[in-house]
Amino acid sequence: MEIPYFHVDSFTTRLFGGNPAGVCFLYGQWPEDDLMLNIARENGLAETAFVLKDGDRLFIRWFTPDIEMDLCGHATLAAAFAVSNFLGGGSRVDFMSVSGELKTEITDRFVKMRFPSREPVPAAAPPELLESVSFKPIRVLKARDYVFVYEHEEEIRDMRIDTGMFNRINLSPGGVCVTAPGRDVDFVSRFFTPQATILEDPVTGSAHCSLVPYWAKILGKREFVAMQLSARGGTLHCALDDDTVSIAGNAVLYKKGTIFIR
Repeated sequence: MEIPYFHVDSFTTRLFGGNPAGVCFLYGQWPEDDLMLNIARENGLAETAFVLKDGDRLFIRWFTPDIEMDLCGHATLAAAFAVSNFLGGGSRVDFMSVSGELKTEITDRFVKMRFPSREPVPAAAPPELLESVSFKPIRVLKARDYVFVYEHEEEIRDMRIDTGMFNRINLSPGGVCVTAPGRDVDFVSRFFTPQATILEDPVTGSAHCSLVPYWAKILGKREFVAMQLSARGGTLHCALDDDTVSIAGNAVLYKKGTIFIR
């Protein structure tokens, strides 16, 4: 088996920024789940997207080095970018997924994705989660992920995780998103996953399915520029439209090649 492979940096205009994702392009049928998980582990990236072409339709799945995910923003952006630019996909690339149909539009400026809205609701976090973060949140919410809300951007930028305490919890397939109003953007965030090979996800598109509806209520607006304050950093252009969230960003190709499975 030979698999066309692309390594794309998502939510950035510069190489080595944003969130790197692998994209594997498949035809006809899915390989075994264990094989896709092993490929994701070998790639060593936060997420690898597997895109299957079956007739005129494209299907997508996402694997971390540890598990299969139900939704991933940056790897979907990477997949749409790769299909459009290198596999003849045109300016609209739509995927079928376990989270429903995901529509993307590729322009000269952005890759724009439309994802389901996942509004978070007030929740009680496990004590280990609250003890593992270096600053205590003013509000705790949950959808797929826990959302810890803070007052100041500096708290997000300076956040530290006690991994010994943090890794006592298994939130698979979710994680913990910390967020606050931004100084130069509408809001900022970081994202951490317990018991994961990669503790901090550089830019987490799927987390904005919850962040956007939350900040829409708090800020009284529907369009946002957001920034994830990881070491690599990334910028997301988001909007709320009823039950969907649009998330747009740039992408940069790092490498392309072939994976050989013998």
